[in-house]
Amino acid sequence: MPVVSMFYGIIVKMHWSDHNPPHVHAEYQGYKASILLDGALSEGGLPKKQLKLVQAWLEIHHDELEANWKLAQSKEQLFKIEPLR
Repeated sequence: MPVVSMFYGIIVKMHWSDHNPPHVHAEYQGYKASILLDGALSEGGLPKKQLKLVQAWLEIHHDELEANWKLAQSKEQLFKIEPLR
């Protein structure tokens, strides 16, 4: 599963040809979550602070994430997205 960004110890990944709705997979110190591109938690969980960081990052990079989702659906190379700073 390709890593699209890393920040504050959080790893954000996106699967090729993953199921809808569009989402990312976030990992932090043993926690794992699927988070929709609109920021809603789909499954799993992260500590509250880290979830808020991922949600802020999703909002800032929404267009890039949607473009990556389209690439993933076509099994094309995904691009890295700037981390949250």
